[in-house]
This record gives sequence, structure tokens and C-alpha cells, in this order.
Amino acid sequence: MKKVNILNIPIDNVSKVELLEKLEVGGIVFTPNVDHLIKLQNDRDFYKAYNSATYKVCDSQIVLYASKFLGTPLKEKISGSDLFPAFYNHCKNNESVKIFLLGAAEGVAKKAQDEINQKVGRKIIVDSYSPSFGFEKNEEECSQIVEMIEKSGATVLAIGVGAPKQEKWIAKYKDKLPNIKTFLAIGATLDFEAGNKPRSPEWMSNLGIEWLYRLLSEPQRLWKRYLVDDLPFFWLVFKQKLNSYKIPLTREENVYEFETVLNRRKEA
Repeated sequence: MKKVNILNIPIDNVSKVELLEKLEVGGIVFTPNVDHLIKLQNDRDFYKAYNSATYKVCDSQIVLYASKFLGTPLKEKISGSDLFPAFYNHCKNNESVKIFLLGAAEGVAKKAQDEINQKVGRKIIVDSYSPSFGFEKNEEECSQIVEMIEKSGATVLAIGVGAPKQEKWIAKYKDKLPNIKTFLAIGATLDFEAGNKPRSPEWMSNLGIEWLYRLLSEPQRLWKRYLVDDLPFFWLVFKQKLNSYKIPLTREENVYEFETVLNRRKEA
């Protein structure tokens, strides 16, 4: 499968139809967007978690535009909120596919479970759980979640707790979930499936301004992400176009590099 490199992240150049076919045998799917690509510049744990993914697919019209600007166009945008319903509809007649939902606020995952099962016409979602705030740091709760998933008989885990939590959680616990063949990191999708939050109009998504709709919907939570944190993306992509993009070093790597240079000078 061909890949398109954007800011040191190889994104699979695959269509949604092709991806669904590949997922018939399983895999780990992450969906890089602008926010992910910026966080990955400085969060090495997030970067390591990303390397555990089988498939990394474009979850942003802006990233799609960037791929064209760089001269390596991606086939299409495959957001988690588009992929997940396409996945469960693709598998609705496959009785071996059983999904566990993990994420969202209390009660939302259960509501999404009921809504999806009603749409599909069978109990494709076998169980769900909305974890507590900060659950990823609570080893006891995480162990309970692993046990809950295993007892459910699920073969698919769809986790929506936001990045980088969901990707790091998958990377850390995937080996303790031998019955799970497919891992889907799906962000805010459970809220959409439950009808808890509306998605942006399709025309806004197609234009690459879905972020504006989300910003207007949740300004207090999202203003810093969209208006401050993610802005360097455009400059970094421009630098990549000029072949002057350099992968940032972590603090530990900077210290190591500094000490290495210092030691060389002393030896000289």
C-alpha cells in the first residue's frame, strides 16, 4: 500500500472501500488530522503509539489539501465518524464481528450502543463503557476495562476518548486483548452516534471548515486547539515543501545531543 508522508507521519493512501476490505482480517486504525500531526511533533509517547497502527488514514480535508500541495495527493478523507458507521454497516451480516464501545460521557456509549444495534438490526455492539475522567492513569480501572472487554466476547474495540489518550491506550493494552482483532480510534464519533452532538453539515466538511463548526459549537473547549495550537501546521507543511522541515527533538534528545557535542569538544 502506498503511503504519503506528511510531517514525518506516513499516511496510507487508501480509499474507504479499500480500507473496509482490508479490515475484514483486522488491524489497528488511527485517523491523523491537523491536531494529531501537531501533537506528534513533540509527544514521543504519542509518536510511538502511532507506530503501532496498522493503518493511518486521513481524517481532515486540510490534510488532504496539504497532500496535494506537497505533490503527493491522498485519495480521500476518511474521518473516524465516517469510517465507523461504514464499518458496522459493512459487517452487519457478519455474525463474527462483535463490537465493544469505549468512551464518551456517562451514558453516551450505552445510548450509542442502542442506536447502532437498532439501525443494524442485530446486537453488533455487545457492550459499552464510559470511563471516568483521567481513567488512563488509573491502572485499576484500566484492568477492569480490559476484563470487561474480554468477557463481552467482542472482536472489535471502538474507542473514542480523544487524542492522544485513545491511541496511547490501544498501544499499551492491545496485547492484553487477544480476542480483539480490530481496534478503531474514533474520537467524538460516539457522541454523534448517540445523537448527543450534531455533526457539521456535509458541505462544511467537504470544504475543510468542519473545524469552524466545531469551534462555534464548543468555543471554550476548542478555541485554543484551533486558533493557537494547530496554526503551526501550515508553516511546517510549507517547510516540508521546501525540504527544510526537521523533525523536532524531545527534551531528552536535545540534552543528549548537547552533551554529545560538548564531549566531542572536550576530546578535541
